[in-house]
Amino acid sequence: MMKEVTAAMAGMILNIHVSKGEAVAKGQVLVMLESMKMEIPVESDQEGIISSIHVANGDFVNEGDVLITIS
Repeated sequence: MMKEVTAAMAGMILNIHVSKGEAVAKGQVLVMLESMKMEIPVESDQEGIISSIHVANGDFVNEGDVLITIS
């Protein structure tokens, strides 16, 4: 089952902490988002394998945008 990890708020992608094909654990930080001068970690809510990354460092995202897909 594919799970889409989305942005909880609008902001800029500061850092992507995972790579395609990487195994991730529940609670692992996937992406660091900057919003309103704060760094917001985006964590995985399940174990799985990163199947795709939809953003790059420096991208601006809106609330609800898909950042990463986990299978």
